[in-house]
Amino acid sequence: MEISKILSIEFGITPTHTDNIISLIDEGCTIPFIARYRKELTGSCDDQVLRAFDDRLKYLRSLDKRKQEVYSLINEQGKMTKDILDALNHALTLTEVEDIYRPYKPKRKTRASIAIARGLQPLADDILAQSGKDINSEASKYLSDEVKTVEDAIAGACDIIAEMISDDAEIRKSLRETLSKRGEIATKLKEAENSATYEMYDNYKSPISKTPDHRILAINRGEKEDCLKVDLVLDENIALDIIRKKYLKKNSPYAELMEATILDAYKRLIFPSVENEVRGELTDKANEQAIKMFEVNLRPLLMQPPLKDKVILGLDPAYRTGCKIAVIDKNGSVLDTTVVYPTPPQNKIADAEEKISALVTKDKVDVISIGNGTATKESEIFVAKLLPKLSRPVSYAVVNEAGASVYSASKLGAAEFPDYDVALRSAVSIARRLQDPLSELIKIDVKSIGVGQYQHDMPQARLTSVLEGVVEDCVNSVGVDLNTASPSLLNYVAGLNSSISKNIVQYREEHGKFKDRQDLLKVSKLGDKAFTQCAGFLRISDGDNILDNTAVHPESYDVVKRLLKYFNMKMSDIGSGNIDKLQSMVKLTGIEKVASTINVGVPTLEDIITELSKPGRDIREELPKPVLKSELLDIKDLREGMVLDGVVRNVVDFGVFVDIGVHQDGLVHISQISKDYIKHPSEVLKVGDRVKVKVIGVDLPKRRISLTIKDAE
Repeated sequence: MEISKILSIEFGITPTHTDNIISLIDEGCTIPFIARYRKELTGSCDDQVLRAFDDRLKYLRSLDKRKQEVYSLINEQGKMTKDILDALNHALTLTEVEDIYRPYKPKRKTRASIAIARGLQPLADDILAQSGKDINSEASKYLSDEVKTVEDAIAGACDIIAEMISDDAEIRKSLRETLSKRGEIATKLKEAENSATYEMYDNYKSPISKTPDHRILAINRGEKEDCLKVDLVLDENIALDIIRKKYLKKNSPYAELMEATILDAYKRLIFPSVENEVRGELTDKANEQAIKMFEVNLRPLLMQPPLKDKVILGLDPAYRTGCKIAVIDKNGSVLDTTVVYPTPPQNKIADAEEKISALVTKDKVDVISIGNGTATKESEIFVAKLLPKLSRPVSYAVVNEAGASVYSASKLGAAEFPDYDVALRSAVSIARRLQDPLSELIKIDVKSIGVGQYQHDMPQARLTSVLEGVVEDCVNSVGVDLNTASPSLLNYVAGLNSSISKNIVQYREEHGKFKDRQDLLKVSKLGDKAFTQCAGFLRISDGDNILDNTAVHPESYDVVKRLLKYFNMKMSDIGSGNIDKLQSMVKLTGIEKVASTINVGVPTLEDIITELSKPGRDIREELPKPVLKSELLDIKDLREGMVLDGVVRNVVDFGVFVDIGVHQDGLVHISQISKDYIKHPSEVLKVGDRVKVKVIGVDLPKRRISLTIKDAE
C-alpha cells in the first residue's frame, strides 16, 4: 500500500489533505506554519497531529527504504521469490523486514554454518522431510575426516534445521506476538547498594500485556543499576506447539529427533532473541509514553500566563552560601542584587529582613518569586513571616526552578550576565520565570525543565526532538515581539535558526526598531522562503502597519483590505469598537459567501476576523493566572479530611502531583482523580490546573501526602 494511503487511513485524513501535507513537508515548510497558515490544504490539522504525521511519514519512508535494500540484497543472491516479495510488501514494521532478511543475511560462523560446510545440508533436508528413511543409514553416507560418527552427522544436520527454524520469519513473528500477549515479566531483587529502592519488584510477576509503562521503566532502571534480575517468561509448551504445527509432521518417523531439534531451536536460538526484541518493544513503547507525558506537561508549563506590569524579587534559596536575591523591573531588566542568610546555619533573619524590606521599598516590589530547590521550605517560611512587616502589599509564589542552574552555568547565561556569578543568574531566572515563563524557559535545555519521569533513561535525541517541537509550537502560537525578543526566543520562530536570529538582533541594534515586517528581508541570510515561514509569528507593536501586530500573515494583507472594503470599513477601525461589529456582519451575510467573494478559505477568514478584533493579544492571558500566596502551611499542620486549594505541578501515568502550599507536593493517585473511569490522568488534568483536594493520608517520616480530588467537595 502506498505511504499516502496508509497515512490517510491511520490519521483519518482525506487523501487530498494527506497528499497536501506530504508536499508541504517536502517543500521544507515548518509545522507551525503549516498548522496556522495552510489550513485549507490540511483540513485544519493542528500542530500536534501534524508532528505525529511527520514522525509516521519518516518511519514509513525508512521502512520503505529498508524494504528496497533487503529486496536488492536477496535478489543479488539470486534467491528472490514471489513469496518473499509478497512478505516484504506486507511487512508493517522494520522488525518484520529484518526477520524476512534473516535467512539471507551474512552470518558469523555458527554450528549450522559449520555443518553446512561439512556437506550435511542434504541430510538435514532428509530429516526435515521426515520421509521415513533409516536415519543412521543415511547419516553414514556423510562420514568424513570432519564428521567422524553417525551421531556427529545427525547432530550437525539438526543444527542446520534448528537455525532454519530460528530464521523462519513467520515463526518469529508468531512467537513475538504470543510472548507479548501471554507471557509474563518476572523480576528478582539482587544484592546491591540501591536494592531497597526496588523492594516491590522482589519476586514480582506481571502479565506483559498488562504491565504499565511506568513499571517497565522502573524495572529497566533497576536492571541497569544491577539491582534487579529481569526475565520474560512464556509457557514452553505454548511456544513449542507453534513450531510443531509447522515443522513436526503427524506420526513423524523422526518425532523424537525433531522434538529435540525444535526444543534446541527455541531455547538456544529463538527465545533469547525474541525476548530481547519484546523487551525492546516494551521499552520503546514505555519511552514513547514517558516522552508523551513530558510533552503533555511541558505545553501548559510554557503557556502559563505572564505576570505583566509587576516588579518581581527573585529569591534563589540556599543554606550555607545564602539566598541570592535579584529584583527585576516590569520589562525584566535587573534593578538590584544582593545575598541574604535567613536559613541555617547562619540564621541572620533580622539582617535579611532589613535588606529585603529596603529593596521592596526602593524598587516598589510587587511579588517575591521563590525557587523550589534546596532550602525552599525555610525560605518560604521566612518570606511568609516577612510579608506583614513590609511597607507595601507584597505576595509571593513558589516557582519550579528545574534547570535554573543549567541555564546559569551555560554560555547563554554567561553572555547575558557576564558580571554575575552563577547563583545570581539563577535568582534572575527565577524572577523572570514568574514574569514571563515562556521567554525564560526557552533558554534552558528542555530535558532539564523537570516535568516528567525517567528523563535520563529516555533516548535523548528523540526526547529532545519532541520537546523542542513543543517549545516551537508554544512560541509560535503566542507570537514574538520582533523588537524585544532575544536570539534564544527568535531561534524557536518557524523558519529561523540561530544564525538568522543573531542577524535580526544585530540589524535591530544597528538600524533601530523594526517598523514594518517587510524590513525583515533586509536582514542578512533571511530570504523569501524564511520570510514566508516566520513573518506571521513576529509582532511589531508600534510599527507602521497595525496588521504587523497580529497573527495575520503578510500574504493575507490584501485579503484584509478586501474584507474591510466589503463591509465599508477602514484599516483605522482595526482594534476599535467598530471592528466588533464585523463578526456579526460576517455571520449575518454568511461566512462561506464572504470567503468566496473576497477569494479566501473559510478557516483563514475565521482566523483573520479573530485577529482584527484584538491586535497584539496574548493567548496566554485567557488562561488562569499564577497562584500568589501570602501565608504558608507546614506538612505537620495537615490533618486527614482537610480540604485545600492546590495547583497541579506534574502529571504522570499513575496520578498527579499537586502543590498545596506545604513545600512537599501531594500525590493524587489516578483512582482518586475522578468518580468516572479514566484511563490516564491527562484526560482530565494538566500542569497548572487549579484543583480542590482533600487530605487522605500524611506520612511524616517519608514526607508523603496522599490526596483525593473526587471526594473534595
